[in-house]
Amino acid sequence: MQAEVGLPLATDGEFRRSFWHYDFLDLLDGVSVEYRPSRDGLPFAGTTLRPFYPAITGPIDFPTDHPMLEHFRALAAVCSTTPKISIPGPSTVHFRTAASAIAPQQYRDLDVLLGDIATAYAKAIAAFYEAGCRYLQIDDIFFAYLCDPDQRAAKQAEGFDPDDLITRYAAMVDTAIAGRPDDLTIAMHLCRGNFRSTHAATGGYDPAVDAIFNATSVDVYYLEYDTERAGSLEPLQLLPVGDKRIMLGLITTKTADLESLDDLMRRVEEANRYVDLDQLGIAPQCGFASTEEGNLLTEAEQRAKLELVVHAANAIWG
Repeated sequence: MQAEVGLPLATDGEFRRSFWHYDFLDLLDGVSVEYRPSRDGLPFAGTTLRPFYPAITGPIDFPTDHPMLEHFRALAAVCSTTPKISIPGPSTVHFRTAASAIAPQQYRDLDVLLGDIATAYAKAIAAFYEAGCRYLQIDDIFFAYLCDPDQRAAKQAEGFDPDDLITRYAAMVDTAIAGRPDDLTIAMHLCRGNFRSTHAATGGYDPAVDAIFNATSVDVYYLEYDTERAGSLEPLQLLPVGDKRIMLGLITTKTADLESLDDLMRRVEEANRYVDLDQLGIAPQCGFASTEEGNLLTEAEQRAKLELVVHAANAIWG
């Protein structure tokens, strides 16, 4: 279906996952995602996630038999376009793990913990490349969370400086992708939560853009911009001139209402005040289902959204 509507990339929809992140993390060495029915799930607007929480039980590593390598191979075997794998970003391991859930003594040193996470991710990226992957997306949404005043306050209450975390998380990403082959495109997706068509955070990208644009060698940035919760487009001006690209997430995956082409063209024109048109693109704001519960769209409505992505791209870029 993705090929039929004209998308140059295709995913498998993550149908084998219950969560966009926890399944991948639970299959790492040294990480366990635990069901804790006595606790509340993480809050979203008007609802909560199922109460699953990651714990670090031993040295963190990427196993050579991680099942999602086979998931990618299965996709590539049936894909007529470029197959894409999405994995949660390295910050996810730290951001979502409470200090009380970190068992290894060596990980009391934050530098050691983040260093091991980055090394594990470098192994993951190398393994996916060996499996044939040439387009890998890192869903590192907690850069956007750390732009939200409430999320920042929560991290401060845990004893962290949110701006220092942004810097450290960017360094993790860059370490993880530093040795990648030249023909492997690395994309990064940022959003503010996506569960049953709700969100968890709000706030413009201002605190994070310098780090993600200029302290990482990411090639393509998928940035949520479907509502006012994302703030203004002005932070895009920090993107360096060159080959990096921003895919504007102007088409929401949370509701079925189709955006008008005129409105999309106006928003891209506004973004063009800050970034050259050749460094811009258009994309959905997020996935259609970040968890198995799914967003409130039918399959036909999802297809219409993807058709609009292609229609808008053709109208704007030719």
